[in-house]
Amino acid sequence: MQNQVSDQNSSQKPDNSWIAELGRTVVLSIVLALGIRTFVAEARWIPSGSMEPTLHGTQNQWEADKIIVDKLKYKFANPQRGDIVVFSPTDELKREQYQDAFIKRVIGLPGETVELRDGKVYINNKPLDEESYLSSNQRTVVDVCTSGQQPAFLAKPQTIPPNSYLVLGDNRNSSYDSRCWGVVPRDNIIGRAVLRFWPLNHVGGIDKSPLYP
Repeated sequence: MQNQVSDQNSSQKPDNSWIAELGRTVVLSIVLALGIRTFVAEARWIPSGSMEPTLHGTQNQWEADKIIVDKLKYKFANPQRGDIVVFSPTDELKREQYQDAFIKRVIGLPGETVELRDGKVYINNKPLDEESYLSSNQRTVVDVCTSGQQPAFLAKPQTIPPNSYLVLGDNRNSSYDSRCWGVVPRDNIIGRAVLRFWPLNHVGGIDKSPLYP
């Protein structure tokens, strides 16, 4: 009788251990997933066409490009010209009632003077070569800045403050960006867009850097 009880206890213990182990695995998986999303990387979809043709955006997330945002790189390195970054709204954008994150391309770095001339971007009086990602009909002007602060931020040359970045959308004819509302503090930058994973026929890296003499 004693052996029988012992056998029953032995048969139940693996079952209980298996359930407990499964529970620990599920909890650990959730914790790791949340930790990865919070500190390492996260998936996002593009809600607007401001980054066309580099990234396709639409309010229908099932038709929009989906990307991976690297949230770790800028813990160890500074954003570079050409990086496509996701950032939370600046103070100016919050005043305009924007709440969702933006995605744009880094154009001006701290300490640089940015100016618009004849529809082109000049950095420290030198033209920026953007042919690798801008369509031929794109002109970079402040005419798109019909709302927000007036005059538009880049209505005159601006020197970028420390720890701040000037960002523009690749679709210059339809992008509400630094031309209009100003620079992005580094603390607002969530991470760098590094990979498109949807749609499947466009999977791959999305980084294309502008040329600057």
